[in-house]
Amino acid sequence: MNGSPNRQHIVHGFVQVVRLFVFALLLTVPYASGQTPAAASPKPIESLTAAEFSRLSRELSEEGGSFRSDNFTSNETAYLTVVDKLRELGATGGAYLGVGPEQNFTYIAKIRPRIAFIVDIRRQAILQHLLYKAVFHLSPNRVQFLSLLFSRPLPKEKAPTPSSTISEILACFDQTPADEKAYAANLATIRKTITEEFQFPLSEQDLSALEYVYKTFRTDGLAINYRSGDGGQGGFGRGGFPVLKDLITQTDLNGKLGNFLTSNDDYDFVRGMQRKNLIIPVVGNFAGSKALAGVAEYLKKNGYTVTAYYLSNVEQYLFESDVFSAFANNVRKLPLTDKSLFIRSASGRFPHPARLPGHRAATLLQNMNVFLKDFDAGVYTSHRELVMTHYIAPESKP
Repeated sequence: MNGSPNRQHIVHGFVQVVRLFVFALLLTVPYASGQTPAAASPKPIESLTAAEFSRLSRELSEEGGSFRSDNFTSNETAYLTVVDKLRELGATGGAYLGVGPEQNFTYIAKIRPRIAFIVDIRRQAILQHLLYKAVFHLSPNRVQFLSLLFSRPLPKEKAPTPSSTISEILACFDQTPADEKAYAANLATIRKTITEEFQFPLSEQDLSALEYVYKTFRTDGLAINYRSGDGGQGGFGRGGFPVLKDLITQTDLNGKLGNFLTSNDDYDFVRGMQRKNLIIPVVGNFAGSKALAGVAEYLKKNGYTVTAYYLSNVEQYLFESDVFSAFANNVRKLPLTDKSLFIRSASGRFPHPARLPGHRAATLLQNMNVFLKDFDAGVYTSHRELVMTHYIAPESKP
């Protein structure tokens, strides 16, 4: 035996002190060994595989519901009036949620989120977004996008180019007739792209709905619009709502064009998100028990917070169906910040003080945490009360 008991006791104590010091040092510099602590934030998702995209869309979706219209396009001409206000309020990055058709692409282009979910009660709307996804996937630029969307092959002479103005591009497609052979070939390619490249299975009913939507774009071209009535067909909508050409050429409060198709940069951003599978369509009721709750869980799990949630005027129907409280409780599940914003439309059923000349409805913003506070206080007794309370108008100061 070496040394005395006292010496052994001193050495043993010294060793214990060294061990505690090393342990404390490791706690204060957790990255020194290259290891990530368990509580670290999730690594940002740069893209999803086709299989992940397909699984996520299908697993989050609910059973499709019915609605009284074919939302081939938006019917909100004031959608660009809040773009400057969104920028002023710092709405950028994060997660974007939306509903309805192409208007989402413009908001996505302006907000530049890292991921987006489009949640709509109608399965046909989600199939239309899969159609859009395929057209984006197959179209390197916005000229080819419109050519494929409308089944109108570009003319051999004086065809617009990606550097052409939007007025030149639209003039070309106004004058170019649809081609039946191109339509048939395009539809086959789109179906194959969705089922094989996106790995998204389509039932016979899905295929029929996809063909119905694509045929309508072929037939109507730039004159396609929102339609309301019995099942969306044969209703009163064709003459009363703006056509797609009108929506594309709308301007913001400064008289500037802003649709995603008016800028190569905006188009490229949206197309890039589509090709990375980061715009996920989901069949879901805003007041349902599955879709929004599932989106909320996914966002939280992957470290996202909601930047903006475009509602259109869906809340109007939630009040009419007496399910608005269920929607508010779904909103409560979303990961929010003090800057999270709703984008909503106040329809023309009554005059709104924020409605601007030349528009049938007002587009408004609202802080989502303020919404929840008001809801908890029992402020929202009707849809009118909702859109008249604590809204942020396009021209207002924050």
